[in-house]
Amino acid sequence: MTRLFHHERPLTSGISAAFCILSLGFVLATGAFSEEPQPSPELSQEIRAFQPGESLSYDISWSKTLRAGTAFMEVKDEGLPDGRKVLRFVVTSKTVGIVDTLYQLGDTVQSVFDPEIMQSLSFSLRERHGKKTRSRDLVFDHTRRTVTIHLNNDPLKTVAIPDRIQDSLTSLYYLRTREDFVVGTPIIFDAFDGDKSWAIEIQTLGKETVKTPAGKFATIKVRAFRGLFMSEGEVFVWLTDDVRKIPVLIKSKLAIGSLVFTLKSLKTGGEPVSRTSGTNISSR
Repeated sequence: MTRLFHHERPLTSGISAAFCILSLGFVLATGAFSEEPQPSPELSQEIRAFQPGESLSYDISWSKTLRAGTAFMEVKDEGLPDGRKVLRFVVTSKTVGIVDTLYQLGDTVQSVFDPEIMQSLSFSLRERHGKKTRSRDLVFDHTRRTVTIHLNNDPLKTVAIPDRIQDSLTSLYYLRTREDFVVGTPIIFDAFDGDKSWAIEIQTLGKETVKTPAGKFATIKVRAFRGLFMSEGEVFVWLTDDVRKIPVLIKSKLAIGSLVFTLKSLKTGGEPVSRTSGTNISSR
């Protein structure tokens, strides 16, 4: 996925980059896996994992000792000019405290996701690192299997992509819709990091109880190696063991220590989103 989160960059550079990806991050790879991406399992006609109105707030710390920043994730509903109903995922992050004094960061990442085809339609990144700014925009054409890339003020570039693919932010939300978390059986799917596509492998490690400021949660622990949030190393994510699969804790290993995202507060969204029409329908 995005190569922003790299061990050679300063600690603060990884704060928002881990979500620019997001892993998952889960976030975010420097080499393709040998296994082929798996066909998506049959999902229900509703996306019940997240709905418009969901908001998740995180504290970001270095090795759980130094508070470094905050991140905020939102799900919004939106309509396209052709009448289609889509979802917009928005992630904002910024440094706080002593880290903010030393080196300010403030980033916004957005993706437009089509719930009918379960893929990204567009991705945008706006970064502010100190006095420097950077932008990246991706527009996906799934009919032609191409993506158009606009980096800063560079000329547009179009490259080929696989048939089914996510961007570095929708990867996390797509993972939350999966229901096949089985120890010993990896979940593999394609993602595009802004330069090329990679096969992302998610390994299910087991179940754990996690306590955060937002509450105590029964979770499924997963690992992405050389995957979602960083160009090298491991990322561990604890997802709630229910239909929503909310990431309540994320740990990304760095060259020194780790970057930890801890859920501080949450607000669940409204009604489930229909994959067939893209509209909200009643819960049952």
